[in-house]
Amino acid sequence: MGRYTGPVCRQCRREGKKLFLKGARCYMAKCPIEQGTPAPGMHVARRAKKMSEYGSQLRQKQSLRRQYGMGELQFRRFFQEALRREGITGEILLQMLEMRLDSVVYRLGLAPSRRAARQFIRHGHILVNDRKASIPSMIVRVGDIVTVKDNAKSKDAANRSVEAATGAQLPVWMAFDRATLRAEVLAVPTREQIAPIVDEQAIVELYSR
Repeated sequence: MGRYTGPVCRQCRREGKKLFLKGARCYMAKCPIEQGTPAPGMHVARRAKKMSEYGSQLRQKQSLRRQYGMGELQFRRFFQEALRREGITGEILLQMLEMRLDSVVYRLGLAPSRRAARQFIRHGHILVNDRKASIPSMIVRVGDIVTVKDNAKSKDAANRSVEAATGAQLPVWMAFDRATLRAEVLAVPTREQIAPIVDEQAIVELYSR
């Protein structure tokens, strides 16, 4: 199954909360979640019944997967890798997702959404440690330097996005120089520093069935 390319607001409506998939629109009054638009589909009323434990776990997983714009197979691979690492599986999974290059570019404000960040990376506008990085799913490490390619097209696009995101809060686990568009990964984010409001333990339990 390929990546979802339909209306992203539909995914927010399905999960019943903002997944921040559409940049500035997510903060506007016309956001479907702000307007109280119901979930898509013919059987919304039927789904309004009390949700089972499995259904609740599934919604947590789908919400997180959609927020990071990942397919099921890719998301499961990330989970399996988190399972192999030492520590709390759910927290490690969130750390891996947050340290994906597309998520880092989005958090820095270099792109208005993760979808836009993936496109920005694939088009060769991002460098990691002064080397071209064109794989959005690569995971950055502590000490890595993320910069925008030194040409007018790349820097103009990045500067426009940064200017539009002036109110956004930069994650404390990264340092970013807006003048040079240069960022450094200072640490692995803690659970409290990771934005998604999700019950990661429910996802672990779902995959442990």
